Amino acid sequence: MSAGLAERLPRLLSLVPYLLAHPGVSIAVAAADFGIGEKQLRRDLELLWMCGLPGYGPGDLVDLSFTGDTVTVTEDAGMRRPLRLTTAEGTALLVALRTLGDLPGMVDTDAVRRATAKIERAVGGDAGGGVAVDVSPQEQATTAAVREALESRRALRIRYYTAGRDDVTHRTVDPMRLLLVEGRGYLEAWCRRARAVRLFRLDRVDDAAVLPEPAAAPPDAQPTDVSAGVFRARPDHRTAVLLLEPWARWVAEYYPVDEVVELPSSRSADPDAGDDSGRARVLLRYADPDWLVRLVLGLGGGARVLEPSDLAAEVARRAEEALAATVPAGPGEGGA
Repeated sequence: MSAGLAERLPRLLSLVPYLLAHPGVSIAVAAADFGIGEKQLRRDLELLWMCGLPGYGPGDLVDLSFTGDTVTVTEDAGMRRPLRLTTAEGTALLVALRTLGDLPGMVDTDAVRRATAKIERAVGGDAGGGVAVDVSPQEQATTAAVREALESRRALRIRYYTAGRDDVTHRTVDPMRLLLVEGRGYLEAWCRRARAVRLFRLDRVDDAAVLPEPAAAPPDAQPTDVSAGVFRARPDHRTAVLLLEPWARWVAEYYPVDEVVELPSSRSADPDAGDDSGRARVLLRYADPDWLVRLVLGLGGGARVLEPSDLAAEVARRAEEALAATVPAGPGEGGA
């Protein structure tokens, strides 16, 4: 997030409650209270006119009334109504807040903890209590280094694991912003090696060091649109359909998956056969077929390739080769 947007968004979120509490306030006083110029405040107010609730009809958008140099909110788009959360919504919000609170340097952690406490009181102390957010010490150190580089506007040297190619690379990058998308932290930066903007998952950065040289992302480097998710198909990507056993479902969380289909349980008449509930069919993107074959074989029966057929055949072939190499020859087979 750019510095200008990072400053403007909290101000826009605060403007309506402020104006509701100060009807008829002068532009000069409001600008002084927010520590900005009158021209900037007027631009913010113009933007508020386009904000509101889905439907965007009468009563859905924020509306303002100007009298001379004063401003009053005449329609607040529902911001006076108390917030009411379902248990599911409260739990989801708590999980997101706890993730933010465990990433030092990404946000004001004291503010996040205060918000967490308020939500817990609002939805009940047990809501989300069984959810633990685990952020490794390495990811915490990475986030702190990234934050330092962003604040000092310096370049970073990182060692990064690319899951799709099963490869570790060293890169010099020019940090642009920190993101939290779908519960995971990302560094968005200009990658000097790729000569393009890239997103780097923080839990896959093995090492990060702030360099003395200034960050120098090109002026035309554009932020990534993550409104539809992080992963986007590239021309060099292929897709495979995998069937995952319950204990291998972590694959769908760790690797770039476009689709996850929960499969209904098919209980066997044999009481010793167990239950296969929790299985899933996923559509996974990959760049290197050899990497995907190794991934499936490494799961030891936890995953099976359904499509494409040539990839499934290659997995079967390598599995047979490995089995033949480990099974000792019987009497009269092999040897002298």
